[in-house]
Amino acid sequence: MLLELRNNFYQPNLTYHSFPTPFSRPRDKYLAQLGTRLYRKLPATAPCVFPVAGVIGGRRNNPPDEINGMKILPLCVFNPIHYQEIPELFIDYVCSVTGKSPSTTGAGSEGALTKGPFNAINATADLNNALVSMILTGYGGFSSAAGYIGPNYKVDHDLSLLIPEVWCRMTPEERSPENLIKNGALEKLDDYEMVTPEGGKRTVLASRLGYRITDKFVSHYFGRIFDSPCAAINEEMLKPEVQSLEVFADGVDNLVEAERKSALNYFKDGTIKYACPLLKIILHVMAYGNYEGKTLDDPEIRAMFTREAVLKSDWYKKRLVTKQQRDIVLGMRNIKALEDFLGRPGYQVEATRLGIHQRLVDAQRELARVSSESYLDELVGTLGADPIVDDE
Repeated sequence: MLLELRNNFYQPNLTYHSFPTPFSRPRDKYLAQLGTRLYRKLPATAPCVFPVAGVIGGRRNNPPDEINGMKILPLCVFNPIHYQEIPELFIDYVCSVTGKSPSTTGAGSEGALTKGPFNAINATADLNNALVSMILTGYGGFSSAAGYIGPNYKVDHDLSLLIPEVWCRMTPEERSPENLIKNGALEKLDDYEMVTPEGGKRTVLASRLGYRITDKFVSHYFGRIFDSPCAAINEEMLKPEVQSLEVFADGVDNLVEAERKSALNYFKDGTIKYACPLLKIILHVMAYGNYEGKTLDDPEIRAMFTREAVLKSDWYKKRLVTKQQRDIVLGMRNIKALEDFLGRPGYQVEATRLGIHQRLVDAQRELARVSSESYLDELVGTLGADPIVDDE
């Protein structure tokens, strides 16, 4: 579930069981807009814009269970709010894993990126575009928990609806991941060794979970809503492994295995060749645990996921050249269509009414603009275009 925070007015996404607040409660909408106008000192004739201050992904979690003899693996390893840097976040996005829904009997990978009929092109095109856009815009990968936190705390969507109340009471600086990490409000999870019942050891890849909020976050930011925030969000919720170390480890293993299976599909069908270099790294790590012998913890690999590294890369520059080439083709097609229209007998009056002559001049000017070398400079920092079509 996504929640869009719009300054002091928030709107949960529309699901099959919710109705948009602005329509069901117009008075609240009016008061929110009026209060914002007064605060910003906007005249009644000026537009009142509510920019999205954050997009927080929701996670459906479930404890271990058994239905009709079928075991449901646990997926309740997240505390109320997690933050993941781009590599770990995108591993989750590629997999699109979900816990057991109350309306289903199983868990696994779901979402539009895992269902081919929703899109006629290879999923790598969507993934390439999403990955590049997140890096270029400095996307902060926060997520909130729904369903369960650990095996013992059933929260349903209560936290999903609570997080916007917390987020809209935080300044942009306070919401900064760097600031939260620096102040101890977020703590990083690391891989660890766990003794098996047989006496051996197994590695639990807890680093895939990224960062999670601490008691400092709860007391400082949840304290803006609750008188006793630590009573609402206790240590067992902040550290689900305290509830059951075995369930926590099984949940991480379940998550990692789902990620591995999702990634292997790109190798089986050959679409790995269409992945941009950063997506290839992510898919290799998901499927095989490393990329050319290096893990995501390697500083060299980590540095490749920065905005500065992407802007300097050859593969990103190719995206910009691809975008320019497609814009040139589009411009030429537009000009031809306008010239063909002007060449039709008996269409002179209609051409004048529609302003086709001026449109042709504008189209020629636009073609000259997108054909220039300076246009490539204008494109720096934009998404560009995925060259997947050109490689066919």
